[in-house]
Amino acid sequence: MGTVMDIYDPELYVDGPIHEMFAELRGTRPVYWQDMPGEPGYWAILKHADVAHVARNPLLFSAEQEGVMLENQPPERLEQTRNMLLMMDPPRHTDYRRPLAEHFKARVIGEMEDRVRELTRRLLENTGGDVEFVHEVAGVLPSQVVGGLFGIPEADWPDIRHWAEQSTSQQDPELVGDFDTTAEMTKMAIYAIQFSMARREQEPRADLTSLILAGEFGGKAMSDIEFGSFFTQLVIAGNDTTKTMLSSGLQLLLEHPEQLAALRANPALIPGAVEEILRFANPLHYFRRTATADTEIRGVPIKAGDKVAMWYTSANRDEDVFTDSQRFDITRNPNPHLSFGLAQHFCLGVHLARMEGRVFFEELLARFPAIEQTGEARRIRSNLNNGLKSLPLRLSRD
Repeated sequence: MGTVMDIYDPELYVDGPIHEMFAELRGTRPVYWQDMPGEPGYWAILKHADVAHVARNPLLFSAEQEGVMLENQPPERLEQTRNMLLMMDPPRHTDYRRPLAEHFKARVIGEMEDRVRELTRRLLENTGGDVEFVHEVAGVLPSQVVGGLFGIPEADWPDIRHWAEQSTSQQDPELVGDFDTTAEMTKMAIYAIQFSMARREQEPRADLTSLILAGEFGGKAMSDIEFGSFFTQLVIAGNDTTKTMLSSGLQLLLEHPEQLAALRANPALIPGAVEEILRFANPLHYFRRTATADTEIRGVPIKAGDKVAMWYTSANRDEDVFTDSQRFDITRNPNPHLSFGLAQHFCLGVHLARMEGRVFFEELLARFPAIEQTGEARRIRSNLNNGLKSLPLRLSRD
């Protein structure tokens, strides 16, 4: 059976992803059983092709049955999240996603670029000198973009950011503090429900809220409660993953100064750099599914009801797919990373995330010719979120 390895304990990820363990398991036990304290364990799916197999078979590997977290959620929590696209299986997922997909196409998102660039410039104009980059810079822009997308008043953008950050910090006592995470998510959902109710009484606007309220989902209008769930998912996903992409991305570039210099010399390389950042430092380690019938992967029997985790952090370093997979390379091409998911659950906001990353690094590198890390970076304690909670930097304009 080989040596037993622990890939669950959130404490393991404080010093960074456990890539050496994943590499060994990919070569020996790519479908790996991991025990969990206090509840059933799970099958960790570690190879790129096998993660794709699970993603492409949503009726066999369900997101809706028990959610996408490794930890089993109480029934009331599952009910609270059942209207999130992330937690839906076909055909319900298809019915809800199809009317939204049109508004997230590359052409439509491209029309937002001037606004995203304006927000980025405004943010960076008020930034400089010694900063804590994760929360003072990288964490600010995504909530502003999502807030603008929904037509949320600017005065409420800090609240959106706060709720989103609290919801993804459940395994880190320092970040959670005295906050009740479930209560914070409930506050965000209540805000969204009340916002939806108020907007129904107003004239339609050119934003995502009006488009959603005027649309049909599964043959009917989206209710205020359903809007609250969708809003909560998009805000959390858009805020945390983009914050991680920007902060982890800059850290990687500082650790590879020759590649940072190449970007400064040729900004046309930035889109490829964003893709490599997403592969090398994918914002989420995994998403869970639940097997709905007996099956097998690579000859390993998986029973109905078993937890199955698509481990992106491992699949994105799969030696069978990526040459020199442990090397950070902004010119890597092709780069079929799985950080945006695959198939039915491929990230709805993929074009927005890519555009935010490109615009941000274009503006940051043009504005600050000198960027220096001034202290130790600190990582979030989490086996789900693969991000930083602190990155002290000095941003200099000369």
